[in-house]
Amino acid sequence: MATPAGQYRPNNIRKGDGPLPFILYFLIFISFIDLFAQFPITSTYAQSLGASTGLIGFIVGAYSLSNLFNNFFSGYFVDHKGPKQVMLYGFLVNGVILLLYAIATSPMQLLAIRFMNGLSAGIITPAAFTYLSLSNKNKKSGKTMAFSGAAVGLSAIGGPAFAGIVSAKSGSETVYFIIGCLMIFACVLTALLKSIERQKDVVRGNNKGKIQELFKNKGLLFAFLGALSLSASQGILAYMLPLKVDGLELANHISGMLMSIFGIVAILFFMLPTNRVFDRFHNEWLLPIGLVIIAVAQAVAGFAFNFTFLLMSMLIYGIGFALIFPSMSSLVAKYSSQHIRGKAYGIFYAFYSLGSFLGTSITGAFSLTPTGAFFSAAVFLLVMSIGSFTILKRNSHFLANKEVSGY
Repeated sequence: MATPAGQYRPNNIRKGDGPLPFILYFLIFISFIDLFAQFPITSTYAQSLGASTGLIGFIVGAYSLSNLFNNFFSGYFVDHKGPKQVMLYGFLVNGVILLLYAIATSPMQLLAIRFMNGLSAGIITPAAFTYLSLSNKNKKSGKTMAFSGAAVGLSAIGGPAFAGIVSAKSGSETVYFIIGCLMIFACVLTALLKSIERQKDVVRGNNKGKIQELFKNKGLLFAFLGALSLSASQGILAYMLPLKVDGLELANHISGMLMSIFGIVAILFFMLPTNRVFDRFHNEWLLPIGLVIIAVAQAVAGFAFNFTFLLMSMLIYGIGFALIFPSMSSLVAKYSSQHIRGKAYGIFYAFYSLGSFLGTSITGAFSLTPTGAFFSAAVFLLVMSIGSFTILKRNSHFLANKEVSGY
């Protein structure tokens, strides 16, 4: 297949040419710290600025809404400019925008900043995962995505805990300032990555119809719907857990600690021999199993009347997250060709953003209580998992020899 003029050539990446794995995984960690560090403080920060319950939902969801648009365009630029260049600009711009949170004085200003934050953050993650998948020549792609999941898990552990502790001592503004500086530091680290060579003097290829083909691919659709389901669940969790904690008259920092718990469980799953499950079993089956598990976690959170039940729900959630995230990330790499990998990951994270926006905005629009929101999330996740199991049973041939990525 001809490569369009000016487009980078992923086939030039060979074993030993890529960046140190630690640097790349650390950049993935930083790209998600923006999201997770804001989980326990956004709704309460908006409330402190005078936002109503409904407006809080839109403020929380604005990040994901703007992420939705930029995820897609990020994929386009990644495929034509290369992931390193996209990451460089993304980290720098996002860092500057995060510094603006500290000077917000009204709910509408916070809404505007949050929207811009989502736009800038939306170009980073697809680029990072595209770089990771193209750098990986090992057939054990499940373990590679598990290690990237460990990086995400670390951000899920450190982000909320850090935000909860720092905001309690110095205010939410300090949290935003620090993660903004961290993003700018990530820009410097990205400059250390090895550039992916671009091929300039070739005949311009025909890239039309590629987006439509991605949506026709059942493996990618599984990944997209998995991202939608997981992020909707996480959006409701981010919105409602701090309010649930407040309703139970627990200390404010408890919500951050609880959100870190599921990250601890997930990262243990990723780093221990349990990560072999991703290369021994079909990701297509692991994904809906994980959805069932986080549905149970959401139901337990809905029933919770004390700290013990909330802790139990986060332990269960961590197991489900550990099964879902690497599975759906691996499906994107498995079912997309290298030359449109950026678009595939862009669409994937667009669905991730859409799910988070829908979860928070719908919950806010209907003014659901934390209990009602958690139960609604559990029902939605069960419906999605049952639908996935049904499709898999009726299309057993779908699992055999459908890989197109060619690691």
